[in-house]
Amino acid sequence: AQSWAGEYPGRLGFVVGATQASALTHIREAAPDALLLVPGVGAQGGDLHSVCRYGRTGTGDLLINASRSILYASNTPDFDLAAARVAREMQTDMATYFL
Repeated sequence: AQSWAGEYPGRLGFVVGATQASALTHIREAAPDALLLVPGVGAQGGDLHSVCRYGRTGTGDLLINASRSILYASNTPDFDLAAARVAREMQTDMATYFL
């Protein structure tokens, strides 16, 4: 990964599951500037706060995915309202770390 990063600056990223947030520490040590795609926040058990704690230590960005917790926020006819509520809550939580 380090040799590729030198060969393709700014074009190398990694996928790291949110359920193993502490592993982000090791990845950030090896690739502090890399973009990390982090699926699994929310319904799959990943914690946004842990992901940001361990993943925001370098200068690289995080792209956090929490689609299942939004898509399946409710199984009632007004699921769209529940999905919007969960998405807003996630956005508010993320603003703590990204704004």
